[in-house]
Amino acid sequence: MPAPLCLPGRVVLPMTSNMREQIRWVLTEQARLPVPVETLTDDDDLYQAGLASHASVGVMLGLEEAFDVEFPDAMLTRGTFQSVSAMAAALSRLRPTSPA
Repeated sequence: MPAPLCLPGRVVLPMTSNMREQIRWVLTEQARLPVPVETLTDDDDLYQAGLASHASVGVMLGLEEAFDVEFPDAMLTRGTFQSVSAMAAALSRLRPTSPA
C-alpha cells in the first residue's frame, strides 16, 4: 500500500477503494498488535490476536479520522472492533455508499 499523505495535524490515507485495506492500515498504525496485521484474516478476533482495550481506542480514533465518521455511543462495543470484517460493517453503516 502506498505511504499515507501527512498534512499538518491530519493523516490522509492513500487513495484506495478497498475499505478493508484502509482498516488494515489504521490497525498497523494504531493497534500495537504483537503479530503483523497482514497475517490476520478479515474475520480473526483482534482481541485474541493481542488488541488491548486501550489500543482499541486508538483504532477507533484512527478510523474516525481516516473515514471522516464518528462512532455513536451505541457502536462503542467490543464487537464493533473485534475484527476487520466487524469494523467494515460498522463503517458501512456510518458512511453512505458513493455512486460509481
